[in-house]
Amino acid sequence: MPLHRQPRLGIALGSGAARGWAHIGILRALAEAGIVPEIVAGTSIGALVGAAYASDRLSRLEEWVMQIDWWEIIRYMDVRLGGVEGERLMQAFCERVENAPIETLPKPFGAVATDLHTGREVWFQKGPLLEAVRASIALPGLFSPVRYAGRWLVDGGLVDPLPISLCRALGAEQVIAVNLNGDIVGRHFNLRTMRRAAPNPLLARLSAGWQAVLGHHRPATPASEEEPPGLFDVMAGAINIMQDRITRTRMAGDPPDIVLAPRLAHLGLMDFDRASEAIAAGMDCVRRRLPLLKDALNLPEIDE
Repeated sequence: MPLHRQPRLGIALGSGAARGWAHIGILRALAEAGIVPEIVAGTSIGALVGAAYASDRLSRLEEWVMQIDWWEIIRYMDVRLGGVEGERLMQAFCERVENAPIETLPKPFGAVATDLHTGREVWFQKGPLLEAVRASIALPGLFSPVRYAGRWLVDGGLVDPLPISLCRALGAEQVIAVNLNGDIVGRHFNLRTMRRAAPNPLLARLSAGWQAVLGHHRPATPASEEEPPGLFDVMAGAINIMQDRITRTRMAGDPPDIVLAPRLAHLGLMDFDRASEAIAAGMDCVRRRLPLLKDALNLPEIDE
């Protein structure tokens, strides 16, 4: 009698900037439950974490992000006139995750970027891992675009914030989709939260640079409800809305087997120093959803 073969399981790791550290918690909690995706696709921060996972270097990445603080992040990000070159950041990433050809990784991996000229999505399924990650995280207004194969590439979240289709193209027969943006639209402009929050050094430097370029000199945080939001509050809110709407549309056309949506509304796009909170939220999400995971993926009994 032939043995039952479990369908190949893939995981699609979505975009969400600093909230992406939740992907680490998701992957950790899945492993604890005996759920180990064989295939990984990522967009933006999902590509960065996914690259570490596909390389069997997730522990090294986790150790790094758990100990970095704001001033170290600023040093890595090469802030210049409101933009980020990102070369130091990628060098630090490469020290934890080897820049191997994607096709040689222990797990099939793919990353999504966007062609700035045509607006089409670009899938990285082979070639240098570092270039794929750097292109996928090149969020306009934050990271500079990447020149690759005669094209200027930017963040994949502009066209595919949750790369389910790429995950299936890599061979996944079942897909877990991790949506980092499911509960954040509108939350960014909670004035009470904004007033309580401590100043964000990276945002302050980026905002000052862009305001100098544009000739604007508004404060970063609104003083009242009548005062318009600051430049990066508007940018973050716009990104949240855009990615939420694109994600909903694409999932309607290509639904995953299950969606994991950690509760991350309390974290901003640039809260990279709050990795412990994001990782904990990711782990909590998996633990809460274990019964649904087991049912959706037709898995054997899972010891909780």
